[in-house]
Amino acid sequence: MNDTKVLKLVRKSESDSVETEMEQPREAQPAPAPRPKPVEAPKPTAVPGAKPMHALRAAVVKSRGQSLPDRKTLVEMYRTMYTSRRIDDKEIQLKRQNRIYFQISGAGHEAVLVAAGMALRPGYDWFYPYYRDRALCLQLGMTPLEQLLAAVGSEDDPASHGRQMPSHWGHTELNIVSQSSPTGTQLLQAVGCAEANYRVNLIDELKQRTKNFHSDEVTYVSLGDGTSSEGEFWEALNTACNLKLPVVFLLEDNGYAISVPVEVQTAGGDASSLVSGFPSLYIQKCDGTDPIESLEVMSQAVQYCRERKGPALVHAKVIRPYSHSLSDDEKLYRSDEERSGDAERDPVKRFGARLIEEGVISQQDLQKIKDEIDHEIAEAADQALASPQPSVESVTKFVFSPTVDPTSKKFDTEDGVELSGNAGTVVDLINRCLHTEMARDPSIVVFGEDVADCSREQYLDNVKGKGGVFKVTENLQRKFGSARVFNSPLAEANIVGRAIGMATRGLKPVVEIQFFDYIWPAMHQIRNELALLRWRSGNEWKAPLVIRVPIGGYLKGGAVYHSQSGVSTFTQIPGLRVIYPSNALDANGLLRTAIRSDDPVLFLEHKHLYRQAYNKSQYPGDQFMIPFGKARRVREGTDISIITYGALVQRSLVAAKQAEREGVSVEVIDLRSLVPYDWNSIVETVKKTNRVIVAHEDSLSFGYGAEIAARISSELFEHLDAPVKRVCALDTFVAYAPHLEDVILPQVTDVAKAIAEVKSY
Repeated sequence: MNDTKVLKLVRKSESDSVETEMEQPREAQPAPAPRPKPVEAPKPTAVPGAKPMHALRAAVVKSRGQSLPDRKTLVEMYRTMYTSRRIDDKEIQLKRQNRIYFQISGAGHEAVLVAAGMALRPGYDWFYPYYRDRALCLQLGMTPLEQLLAAVGSEDDPASHGRQMPSHWGHTELNIVSQSSPTGTQLLQAVGCAEANYRVNLIDELKQRTKNFHSDEVTYVSLGDGTSSEGEFWEALNTACNLKLPVVFLLEDNGYAISVPVEVQTAGGDASSLVSGFPSLYIQKCDGTDPIESLEVMSQAVQYCRERKGPALVHAKVIRPYSHSLSDDEKLYRSDEERSGDAERDPVKRFGARLIEEGVISQQDLQKIKDEIDHEIAEAADQALASPQPSVESVTKFVFSPTVDPTSKKFDTEDGVELSGNAGTVVDLINRCLHTEMARDPSIVVFGEDVADCSREQYLDNVKGKGGVFKVTENLQRKFGSARVFNSPLAEANIVGRAIGMATRGLKPVVEIQFFDYIWPAMHQIRNELALLRWRSGNEWKAPLVIRVPIGGYLKGGAVYHSQSGVSTFTQIPGLRVIYPSNALDANGLLRTAIRSDDPVLFLEHKHLYRQAYNKSQYPGDQFMIPFGKARRVREGTDISIITYGALVQRSLVAAKQAEREGVSVEVIDLRSLVPYDWNSIVETVKKTNRVIVAHEDSLSFGYGAEIAARISSELFEHLDAPVKRVCALDTFVAYAPHLEDVILPQVTDVAKAIAEVKSY
């Protein structure tokens, strides 16, 4: 049915209050079978405490089983759409006046976004919008002032407190999770958010302890047509369908990814057709410039998810009447004819005109609404421009948790620890830590590739169980069940992205990346999302989790893709703790600290050290913790200091013992924690010996040791009797042939040679 007929029906049904015979609305086109049948649109329900203008939950008029907005609802829908457009216009004006610094609009997307906001519940459902979703956020309860505070970079901006560009939405009260600039990274996090609810409902110990979880909550996530080309879109759909999670994917298709048209992005030019084979995925298309059709389709999709039938994908065709952003000029790649065609479908202008045409509101009253909104936005802009800017002293706040300090004495039980039982390897003591911590805290979930004992639970009694390729997670699934210990797809971004969403909801994911060499598909999630979430939101959101990663070489056959050691790539990321134990006792205590901290932790476990006899330890007890940033003096010495970590600790010890026979006393310091590192211990040992070697498995050039060496040279130069020496891997890759690996990676002989050179300087 077109808009005109719908509006006539609304006017007639309100005036006559009798059942009206009507033409059936045009059906949204379902994807090919198998496809769930469309469900009846739900009745909108009131949300307590929401702002009247932006939390519209309208009464409805009924005719032939269809739900249609009443007169008041139609006007309020227009009000929010017009408000969204005029905020865009105000920001464009301010940008041209150089009073704000960036602008990206949601123009042309307003109708479907208002509909989405009406179908969902702010503060109850969860929201992962992308940058075009201004109208959605207004409908959920954000005010024009709050959005303009972001535009001016104000301290009072609820999304980021002046740390992110405008239109990077976030609002804790409304459950709008802080969003970033990379397209598509929000999709896996939204799946993880919905999965948190799914897991909580399966874990008996959590059902009575969790807050802000609802049995019928829905997670909303939106994307543009260009983002549907991202691999994480497909990974998100895969997991959402596999677990039948209540996620509504809104694909806002305006035909362009900046200048690249949809037919270049997508085979066949239609992303929803490509995903039609996903099981349990409810797919509907709609004219996203038509608010009434959009409301009907969005309501059906949301209801499908509330009933736990699976995820839904709404493919809304919208327009982009403005350029991608003010940094773009669409006239360079779009014809006048095409742009004029979009203008004829402008949802704000068209809907306003039809409201007048059908007598829902008069021209005079509509103009009055426009004038009110224009005045409100002008006042809000003045308030925003006068609002305080963030202080320069605030820039380093919230890189890490301001309340939980894993470097503090609270996390130090190392002195006086009592060991008991048989000595265990690094694998043994990590496994035992995971067992005791999972027993202590039911919010801990463990997942990754092959970490479960056996995904097909019916075979558990008949098989020994996998428990990870290195057996580190052995028997965790048997002990704590498949709701808490489970396998993931072979997709590293999927693991980390889902973990971020779960951690945002209060679970404590301890995930495994099977080999460090394959962590790179997750780099987007780690660098731009996980490490940044707390800082970019001004401490409004956080995602404390642990990523366990087997790392390193010395495997005799590990070769290029099972021997990598790119530590410095991660230690330069603010907001990410990086830990690297060299022995079983340290691994147990540091992992416990990592789990109990409130920050993201990259926990690196050297594969070569997993089962060495020389680094075994008895068990230190269930409360044993080692604070981050506390190095360990492995060997006392007076002539030379070796600062090291990981597999080079043992090699340095062997070289130090050899040097002792030559009359050279070598002190060995194991950093254990790379971010943060123990600068005080470094200062102490340098002042003591006046000669320093930095040894590690990472490459020589741009490796982690370069930072330590540079800082020693800069801040402790007057205490040095020789240049700082580095012992590192060659600037190449680890080869398969053992004799080549021996040359590439630093050996005891390399450390011994460095000791002799530094001593003789």
